[in-house]
Amino acid sequence: MAKEVVVTREGYNKLEQELENLRTVKRKEVADKIKVARGYGDLSENAEYDAAKEEQASVEARIADLEATLKLARIMDESELSNDTASIGMHVKILAEGDDPEDAEEYDLTGSTEADMDLNRISDESPVGAALIGCKVGDSFDVTLPNGNIITYKLLEVSRSK
Repeated sequence: MAKEVVVTREGYNKLEQELENLRTVKRKEVADKIKVARGYGDLSENAEYDAAKEEQASVEARIADLEATLKLARIMDESELSNDTASIGMHVKILAEGDDPEDAEEYDLTGSTEADMDLNRISDESPVGAALIGCKVGDSFDVTLPNGNIITYKLLEVSRSK
């Protein structure tokens, strides 16, 4: 059985918008590129045609991926969120053991489809995110990094993500 994907309402809507754009806009653009490239003659030596077909395969693969994700998606219910427990949809502030308080890190916990380190949005499947889920303010927790090192953090604050 496939694994459930937990997303926020905002994340679900973004996935739906991307899927709709791919189906209605991007598919047509790629089909037009293929049509134009066919007009250049011999397809066996037609780089534009090959590139358009590769783009078409990429678009169709993304559409299939999004459709599968949306079928498995469970939208996080706001009523499930507790203001003192780390879970998807919550903003957390953590401090690594031995660090100065001004070095505390802040993240929004998300499902894997919404993670974006540039925006400090970490997945519940990342090492830090997985260790954080279920922790309460004041709890210490260990994170095993991919290189095998272990870092101990303390959960300082939990609030609802904006």
